[in-house]
Amino acid sequence: MAISKFDFSEFKEVIKTEDQLRAIMGEATTTVLNKSIDKLDNICTAFIAKSSFVIIASANSQGELDVSPKGDPKGFVRVLDEKHIAIPERPGNRRADTFRNLLDNPQVGLIFLVPGKGETLRVNGRAKIVRDKSLRESMAINNQVPDFATLIEIDEVFMHCPKCVVRSKIWEPEHWPGHAGIADIGEAVIAHAGLSIAPDQYEQLAIAEDRNKLY
Repeated sequence: MAISKFDFSEFKEVIKTEDQLRAIMGEATTTVLNKSIDKLDNICTAFIAKSSFVIIASANSQGELDVSPKGDPKGFVRVLDEKHIAIPERPGNRRADTFRNLLDNPQVGLIFLVPGKGETLRVNGRAKIVRDKSLRESMAINNQVPDFATLIEIDEVFMHCPKCVVRSKIWEPEHWPGHAGIADIGEAVIAHAGLSIAPDQYEQLAIAEDRNKLY
């Protein structure tokens, strides 16, 4: 399918100030503004304990952004106390996009998901990469100890309403699209990296480089 092109400058009705934004959107209610807290409570810790998937947003000092998914059995994100959580780093593609950003800019934003639940939990804070052995060993799975953990000091946390989940029907299997026409990772890498190999050859390469290892 051909992708059409457009001129970014063609858009004329561009919002440039918050006043313009608020004139259309309106103001947030006091309840919405006050729902943000600066530390974890029992509601937040219960949500994190059931979460098996979290998305982490980070940026370097030039403002170049990255969003990275992390997933493991429920409760994999460790609550250390009301202000600190830790995320184990499992084997991946070794791009280290999030880590490289954290070395430059510690600010992060997270969204926790619990399968089947409409609400999400949002966390903003500052992170650093740690290797303390006792923490890493407490996060071992199948006797495999992670090499790193991301330690996050919480500045803000709040529950996000379920409207986007309701609209997307993401937890309703009867509304899931089929996968026909969607590339898998091998097909995408071959196309995007310009590799002259077949998908089965890519699979063998991934096995040889240990890129399929979960833990």
